[in-house]
Amino acid sequence: MAAITDYLEKELKLQVNRAKSADARPWQQKFLGYSVTWHKQPRLKIADSSLTRLKDKVREIVVGNASRNLGKTIEALNPVLRGWTSYFRLTEVKGALQELDGWIRRKLRCLLWRQWKRPVTRNKRLQTRGLDETRAWKSASNGRGPWWNAGANHMNAAYPKRFFDAMGLVSLLDTRQRFQRV
Repeated sequence: MAAITDYLEKELKLQVNRAKSADARPWQQKFLGYSVTWHKQPRLKIADSSLTRLKDKVREIVVGNASRNLGKTIEALNPVLRGWTSYFRLTEVKGALQELDGWIRRKLRCLLWRQWKRPVTRNKRLQTRGLDETRAWKSASNGRGPWWNAGANHMNAAYPKRFFDAMGLVSLLDTRQRFQRV
């Protein structure tokens, strides 16, 4: 590293940013938001810091106690998800995209659960979405927090992926697969 830095600075008269330069394995580094896997046949993947930045952006848009309705929240979220997926369309590892898709849907379910506030409202909404009366009431009055309920089976049954697809939510994995076919 020292020899290369000396050559670049002295011979080529280039300035080397030592904070960004490192001597490490490729899977430990990131370049333009991408990284590579450590397998024998390395594959392009999204760097962890890029995933963290997207999650922070989603948290800003899907504010936990916001009174904005679900449709408006999805409208605000879609341009961010489209742009992000478009930038990272070259990724070859789809596991991170699946996890992000599920996490975003869980954030939206959590938003719904918080907006409903009272067990009676939660019960009514869950029944409206097809849960039977006993299961809906048991779920609505379980005393657990919004995040737990957003990931629970009753919310997944009432608000599955197809519900969010029908609302127009951009799926990261589906968009990436569309890019791969073109």
